[in-house]
Amino acid sequence: MASNNTVEKKNTGKRKSLFTNHEISMLGIRSNLVQASFSYERMHAPGWTWAQLPYWEKIYKGDKDGLKRVMTDNMEFINSSPPLYPILMGLLLTMEEDHVDPTTIKGLKNALFGPMAGIGDAIFWFTIMPIVGGISASIAKNGNVFGPILFFLVYLFLFWSRIPLAHLGYNLGTRAIDVIEDNSKVISHVASILGLTVIGGLIASYVTMKLTITIGAGGNSAISLQKDLFDKIFPNILPFAFVFFLYWLLKKNINPLWLIVITFVLAIGMSFIGWM
Repeated sequence: MASNNTVEKKNTGKRKSLFTNHEISMLGIRSNLVQASFSYERMHAPGWTWAQLPYWEKIYKGDKDGLKRVMTDNMEFINSSPPLYPILMGLLLTMEEDHVDPTTIKGLKNALFGPMAGIGDAIFWFTIMPIVGGISASIAKNGNVFGPILFFLVYLFLFWSRIPLAHLGYNLGTRAIDVIEDNSKVISHVASILGLTVIGGLIASYVTMKLTITIGAGGNSAISLQKDLFDKIFPNILPFAFVFFLYWLLKKNINPLWLIVITFVLAIGMSFIGWM
């Protein structure tokens, strides 16, 4: 039976782990700094390697060649979803601890980056953060200080949530592979639908475009394109059309900086000539 401060390896029998609960918790905390050493050449690899280095040093104590090999393997190009890195780190740590064939570990790591990216991005960046950001912005817009506080609290929760995720990946071990592979498509699809729905609502709420053009001689006989036409036929059609215009330009590989410039130029130009 494992002691209170030692994690039991559930995927390799009853033997005790090399690492305590505190060390696995620190793995989750260290994973928060993966992007602190971001590199366009290796993406997340420097931070990924730094986060796990103390654990490899403990596993390969006295084996310089083994430590050199694992560091070299993990300094290759790495890019996935950082919020879920603790699960993957915990999973791979059990394999390193059991001295699984390095080729197997490397192949599994590369194979899981895709599914983990799909799940993590869909849940965190396309669902949780847009929803919380929209709610917080709405609260702050009314002068309530609770808006930014709410956003900070959620972000703080996501920071500390990496600790149980690290324990989850470490305790599940290789059994987590089937769970990830079997559910990655379903989870990412559901989260993407929810996230796109929220983003669609944010477009209608925060992207404002109103034409001031009128048709007619003036006075009561003048017809406003915005109030008398667009708002009655298709409310918010201009924000909708403009957002999808920008999306179309993105699909054409237009630099996002140019999209910002286009937005500023159109806004200033249309206001200057009195059309908006």
